Amino acid sequence: MTTTPQNSPSRRTVLKSIGATTALAASGLAPSAIDAATSTAARDKLRVGLIGAGNRAKWLTRALSRESQRAELVAVCDCYLPQIDALAADDKKNPKTGDSWKRYQNYEKMFDSEDLDAVIIATPDHVRVRAAIIACSKGLDIYAEKPLSFSIPEGRALVEAVRKHKRVLQVGTQQRSTPINQYACEFVREGGLGKVSTILVKNYSGSRPATGLAQQPIPEGMDWNLFCDQAQLIDYHEQLHRRWRGFDPFTGGPICDRGSHALDMVHLAMGWENVAPARIEPTTKGKDYWDRGVRLYYPDGTVIRLESDGGPAFGGIFVGQQGKIEINRGRFACNPKDLLAPFGGTETESHVANWLDCIESREQPNAPVEVGHLITTVAHLINICRCTGRTINWDSANEQIIGDDAANALLTKERRPEFSLPTV
Repeated sequence: MTTTPQNSPSRRTVLKSIGATTALAASGLAPSAIDAATSTAARDKLRVGLIGAGNRAKWLTRALSRESQRAELVAVCDCYLPQIDALAADDKKNPKTGDSWKRYQNYEKMFDSEDLDAVIIATPDHVRVRAAIIACSKGLDIYAEKPLSFSIPEGRALVEAVRKHKRVLQVGTQQRSTPINQYACEFVREGGLGKVSTILVKNYSGSRPATGLAQQPIPEGMDWNLFCDQAQLIDYHEQLHRRWRGFDPFTGGPICDRGSHALDMVHLAMGWENVAPARIEPTTKGKDYWDRGVRLYYPDGTVIRLESDGGPAFGGIFVGQQGKIEINRGRFACNPKDLLAPFGGTETESHVANWLDCIESREQPNAPVEVGHLITTVAHLINICRCTGRTINWDSANEQIIGDDAANALLTKERRPEFSLPTV
C-alpha cells in the first residue's frame, strides 16, 4: 500500500470528497496545503478490487491495465476460486500480473480487508446490486456490468444508494464511450432523420426456468451458496454455473444482456435519458412465452418493435422522415447512403478510462446509474409482458404497473434473508 506523509491525505481521502480542491478549500486550509495534498494524492494510484472473475472480467482487467499510471487491480473475488487463477493466466503480456492480487471468495471480506478506492462488479445479474450497495456504504466508486439489476425495485435502491453516498457509478454499456456510436446517435438526436416513427430492435428472448437438470457434485473451490446469492439454494449443475445467463434464478435472459446494449443505443439516440415506455404490448408468438415479440409505445408516439430475430445485435434501425439509419456496435449504415457523412474520428472505446476520469473529477460518467436503471427497467418490463401475455401500462413516476396486480407482483423477486439488501 502506498504511504503518504503525516498530516497529508491519501488519494482515497481526497477522491472521496465531492471535489478534492473544493472540499479542502472549504476546510480552511491554506492554498499551499491544498496544493501539497492534491499533489500527494495525484502521485498515488487508485486501488481497485474486482468481483467476478469470469469471461467479462478479462476485457475489464485489460482495459484497467491500460490505465496503469493511475489505477491498479489489487484484489479479486470470485465464489469459484479457480476462476481467479484462470483470469490471472489470461494476461499474456505479463503473466505474473495476477501474482500480486489478493484472492477472496467472499466480497464482503474483501471490502473489510482491503483499502480500496473503487470496485469493478462483473458478477451474474442477481449478485450485482447487493454488492454495489455495500460498496457505496464503504465509500467506493463502482463500475457495474450490465444489466444493472435483477429487478426494478433493487435497481431503484441502488440509484438511491449512489445518490446518498455521492459515489461515481459507471454502468458497463460501453458503447456510450465509443466515438462512432456517439456520432451516429447525436445525428438522430439532433433531428437528422426528422421525426422518428419506428425503431426496429432484435427480439432477444428472456430467460427460462431452471428445470430438468440433474444434481451434480459441486466442484472444488466453489462456494455454491454464495453463487446462488439472493436466489433459492438450488442443486448444482454445470449449466447453471457456466451458462447462468439463460436461467430464471440468475438473470432476465438475453434481453437483459445484449438487449441492454441495443436498448441503450436507442435511448441515447432518441434523447430518452429520463423517458420510459408508457405501454408494452405482446404481439407475435414464439414457441415459448420468453420468445414473444413485443412493441413499446413511448410518450412522443415512437414505437419500438422487437419482433424479428434479425437486425443489429447491439443497436437498432431508426425509421424517420428523411430515411433510415442502422446503429450497431462500432458502425452505422444509412439509407440513403449519403444521409450522414462517414465518421472521421478514432473508434477507440474508453469506457473504463471515462470511469477513472470521473472518479477524479467527481463528474457524471457516460453511463450513470440512473440511465442504467432505466434501460434495465425496460428490459424487465419486456419480460413481464411476455410472461403475462398481457399489455403492460407503466407508471414511470412511481415505477408501478397500472391496473394489473398480478403483473405488478412480478416487479419484485423474493430474496433469501441472509442476502437481503442493506437499508439505504
